[in-house]
Amino acid sequence: MDSAKYIGLDVHKESISIAVMNAAGKIVMECVIETKAITILQFLRGLRGDLQVTFEEGTSAAWLYDLIQPHVTEVVVCDPCQNALLNHGNKSDRIDARKLADLLRSNQLKPVYHGEHGVRTLKELVRSYLTISKDLARVMTRVKALYRSWAIPCTGKQVYSPHHRAEWLGEDHRTRRAPPRGVLLPTARCAEIVAPASAARVAQ
Repeated sequence: MDSAKYIGLDVHKESISIAVMNAAGKIVMECVIETKAITILQFLRGLRGDLQVTFEEGTSAAWLYDLIQPHVTEVVVCDPCQNALLNHGNKSDRIDARKLADLLRSNQLKPVYHGEHGVRTLKELVRSYLTISKDLARVMTRVKALYRSWAIPCTGKQVYSPHHRAEWLGEDHRTRRAPPRGVLLPTARCAEIVAPASAARVAQ
């Protein structure tokens, strides 16, 4: 007797609709559980046989794949855009979970590659690095634009030094029009509130 079980998960932020189908195509279990690691693992541990699981690619797909993969025979993360059969007929969480289980059983799902955890971690780190670099460049440009609007020459990288920043802001109230009260000075390291007619306090 074939002990394979095909499990379709319709994943949402708060809950997961689950349909469990046997090798003959009969639904043997349906339920809704919380989207929590301990709840998901408890559900899987309560099943017997050759467990094969599928769910759609989404925000939680990488987390869910890493959580489930060690506890089942196979995990298929599928791309809904590449699986037109998912969009046929009526739509509901329960129906979608059933469709996923049936498509997994009949080997009709288009999988999305989910490699080793280390590779994904590296990609996330690179993506974060690029985002931070862009944000830093944008803030540095704003700093120079703000000084130039006060007629303060600021070539090179000296403008980003706390020493020169304090010097220029200290001169501003004596030799130039004082900045408006409450002006927010963005820098790559801190935000400073510049008060008129007084030396600037540099936030360290």
